[in-house]
Amino acid sequence: MIDVLYFAWLRERIGAPKERVETSAETVADLVEELKGRSEAHAMAFSDMKSVRVAVDQELTEMSTPIGGAREVAFFPPMTGG
Repeated sequence: MIDVLYFAWLRERIGAPKERVETSAETVADLVEELKGRSEAHAMAFSDMKSVRVAVDQELTEMSTPIGGAREVAFFPPMTGG
């Protein structure tokens, strides 16, 4: 089991701040594909991955990052400075 966290507009589109997921995904990208199949809201939230950043166990990472042994994957929009 892995905790999947959603922030900002991803949380709004999916309708939940987090969910616990049983997955066979090997990488973040694999997990995204599984999540897209969960609902239309998930598919819409992950439709443009250029607008999504990811952290695995609170470390910023890439979509190709392995998630074996990870406890948490978080998805959020890019940060902007000001």
